[in-house]
Amino acid sequence: MSHPASDITSVLKEGRVFSPSSEFSQNAHIKSFAEYEEIYNRAANDPEGFWSEIAKELEWFSPWEKVLDWQLPFAKWFVGGKLNISHNCLDRHLKTWRKNKAAIIWEGEPGESRILTYQALHREVCRFANALKAHGIEKGDRVAIYMPMIPELAIAMLACARIGATHSVVFGGFSANALKDRINDAQAKAVITADGGYRRGQELPLKPAVDEALEDCPTIKQVFVYRRTNNQFITMKEGRDHWWHDVVANVSDHCEAEQLDSEHPLFILYTSGTTGKPKGILHTTGGYSVSTYITTKWVFDLKEEDTYWCTADIGWVTGHSYIVYGPLSNGATSLMYEGAPNWPYPDRFWNLIDKYQVNIFYTAPTAIRAFIKWGEEWPKRHSLASLRLLGTVGEPINPEAWMWYHKLIGKEKCPIVDTWWQTETGAIMITPLPGATPTVPGSATRPFPGIIMDVVTKKGESVPDNVGGYLVIKKPWPSMLRTIYGDDERYKQQYWSEIPGCYFAGDGARRDERGYFWIMGRVDDVLNVSGHRLSTMEIESALVSHPAVAEAAAVGRPDPLKGEAVAVFVTLEGGRKGSEDLKQELREHVAKEIGALAKPDDIRFTDALPKTRSGKIMRRLLREIAAGSETIGDTTTLEDISILAKLREDEE
Repeated sequence: MSHPASDITSVLKEGRVFSPSSEFSQNAHIKSFAEYEEIYNRAANDPEGFWSEIAKELEWFSPWEKVLDWQLPFAKWFVGGKLNISHNCLDRHLKTWRKNKAAIIWEGEPGESRILTYQALHREVCRFANALKAHGIEKGDRVAIYMPMIPELAIAMLACARIGATHSVVFGGFSANALKDRINDAQAKAVITADGGYRRGQELPLKPAVDEALEDCPTIKQVFVYRRTNNQFITMKEGRDHWWHDVVANVSDHCEAEQLDSEHPLFILYTSGTTGKPKGILHTTGGYSVSTYITTKWVFDLKEEDTYWCTADIGWVTGHSYIVYGPLSNGATSLMYEGAPNWPYPDRFWNLIDKYQVNIFYTAPTAIRAFIKWGEEWPKRHSLASLRLLGTVGEPINPEAWMWYHKLIGKEKCPIVDTWWQTETGAIMITPLPGATPTVPGSATRPFPGIIMDVVTKKGESVPDNVGGYLVIKKPWPSMLRTIYGDDERYKQQYWSEIPGCYFAGDGARRDERGYFWIMGRVDDVLNVSGHRLSTMEIESALVSHPAVAEAAAVGRPDPLKGEAVAVFVTLEGGRKGSEDLKQELREHVAKEIGALAKPDDIRFTDALPKTRSGKIMRRLLREIAAGSETIGDTTTLEDISILAKLREDEE
């Protein structure tokens, strides 16, 4: 059904509804949908009162004078208040029995493990913070962090936050070139890195990439190197490079947390896949602390005894908010794993869940579709009985992948929180609350309390139920990005110029008669077929609902008759081979699921899809392949460039 002003035709239908069990609801922080609605309405009517109440659950050195100063599009939250996120993640818990509780349980890909209690983590953070200060790093300096998934990555972030240095974490899989661009944009003074890390049984050298990047980074004065792989072949530059173990050897393990202004810059995080100049998303201390704290507590229904595992890399915002800052500010026990989900076998994740008795598991739809492709036998080898809550993040989840996750991993007893948010939003924006919200496969359901969202036309008018439009946020929220680092003008253009008075997220969406939101993917990925604008997400979900298909990506290619033809790239389950008959079957399946309009013109079978290192499918590259044009733009964020070469080869 399309609407004259809405622009995007919505075709996906889903009728299955799953309510939380009464036992889960009784023990949850938010116990019923009525309670959620009551909190939501209160927050909508008095947002400043609501956020102020939440903020008081954290420790402030001095109170704020004003909750919000909003001069569209620039926000200041908790104006005049002073706090420190490292203090709220660590010191606050040391006054209670939590000081001896596990803060981080870590397992390296080769199999070694470590447990850091809150007390031990606090000690390590203080020592490294003192080492940074001893080497001239001061409040307001920018520090780049380029590390594997080891506890020292979290320690480095918390140490920077403790002394008021703004950290910029660059994912450890990025190239020297991507690192150089990000260091130069932030004008970082120091780099914190390691000799290397492990991924799929291979050693990833990190220090050599830093050396290459630093040939062209004039602002860097110091480099700190953690010894992880014992690589004997790395070089250390006299006066600039320091071993981590040396700099922390003779410093005090006491370091007072700086009393920082609520708007003090906490971190810059560069969004991936951009062409041209990197886009540094700037987050500040107070608002980000408040949003990550409360979303972690309510969305994951955190309990004191939980072992919580978010599988993201800390190089992405999910790792910042839901491995480091959110869980630790709640005093939770967080599992951290260094390596790949399929090393040495495709059941590494299920093995870790049983080994550490994980209760809450938060992963990406991309990972779930990979698990489906590897086959049911792997999770079936494990009990997974400790799990009580599942979550997904990173992109919309196809309903059939949701059902697989629900049945095979959750054993039909775990609520699934399908969360929508972005690097720019800092924290979760649309999500079920697991004890309160009936879930529907494929929908992120309703906004979190205090978040005002809508689906609108280009002119900013709300569209009717079940009509596609543009997803916007209508009111400021505490963890919103403050600007693009060093470029206020670009910030205004990018996020606030498209739809009057609203933050435009870049996604298409619809809202159903329950008020549930359905994310239809990036509007750049919408296809224009015979005058209808179709969501790639909905076509992909229809394909994934076929039993042979593990994963699919839909793109448009130029067509003289329709404007755009639908081209799809399909990965089959369990190593199945494609055929002409299967292509025809899939075309008919899509027509039956969502209508003849969306029937694919081209179907190509492939062993793998080109993805960024955070697991997002790079549809831009697939569009170029489908159109037979050459690849232009940035490919530094690709996980495996050989997939692209293979698709090009198959084309010839």
